[in-house]
Amino acid sequence: MSTEIKALVVAEHDNASIRPATLNTVTAAGKLGGEVHVLIAGTGASAAATAAAAISGVAKVLHADGDLFAHGLAENVAAQVLALAPGYSHILFAATASGKNIAPRVAAKLDVGQISDITKVDAPDTFERPIYAGNAIATVQSLDAVKVITVRTTGFDPAPSTGGSASIESLTAVGDYGKSSFVGSEIARNDRPELTSAKIIVSGGRAMGSNDKFNEVLTPLADKLNAALGASRAAVDAGYAPNDWQVGQTGKIVAPQLYIAIGISGAIQHLAGMKDSKVIVAINKDEEAPIFSVADYGLVQDLFVAVPELVAAL
Repeated sequence: MSTEIKALVVAEHDNASIRPATLNTVTAAGKLGGEVHVLIAGTGASAAATAAAAISGVAKVLHADGDLFAHGLAENVAAQVLALAPGYSHILFAATASGKNIAPRVAAKLDVGQISDITKVDAPDTFERPIYAGNAIATVQSLDAVKVITVRTTGFDPAPSTGGSASIESLTAVGDYGKSSFVGSEIARNDRPELTSAKIIVSGGRAMGSNDKFNEVLTPLADKLNAALGASRAAVDAGYAPNDWQVGQTGKIVAPQLYIAIGISGAIQHLAGMKDSKVIVAINKDEEAPIFSVADYGLVQDLFVAVPELVAAL
């Protein structure tokens, strides 16, 4: 394989548009210094391919269309990526549920080590990634011929979604891998912004006390700010909020413009998922709570008094 740098970004999309995480991944790929190509594997995904071609910094879009990609099964997408792998020095995925599902399969089949959750590109073979819940940064060098990488999206600005003029090349889809099949899905509908891409997040902790109080106190504030709702692991474990609201090392990594932490003590696990937020506001009656160590603004007060007052003031 040549030493030419050529990166393939495996896009996340809904067949009509590109998901925001892909834009951050394209930025990371651009830091490598070579050409950036984007793979759209979908069913009737020509609109997504067109959207990918408009992303600034993308040189080519590879569009593989087939019924086998209808539900984004990791085995089928991985097979398509592997068919293209010999032409690339780097294969990049967003470090999302989808990317983390597909990337290890690709790395294993290529017999290379996966480079996970990068936040910086130091060189085409050297990357930085957080370890120990973000308390240390590891510099990782890979000598593998093909680098399989997942990208922590909060570490890179999104590439502009317009201004590009990449060519679109249609591919013949690989055959169905045959090892898995789609059975069904239960999709939670949410009118609020998606947690990982929201500009404002209102997050609650165990101090909320109950699911009813969680919704009664936080929903009006989130409505006023057009914010996404989040929760600490303790609140999720207690049943106050659904699993997909969890922010933290074992939940979702977020970096909104404004993060409002209400009744959250600030365990290391939670801080790892939100400390890169641009502005952090903490409301907690315990002035010794660790959350105040990362907060830009802190209010030591009973949340059941402070939050309604804040809502009234807005």
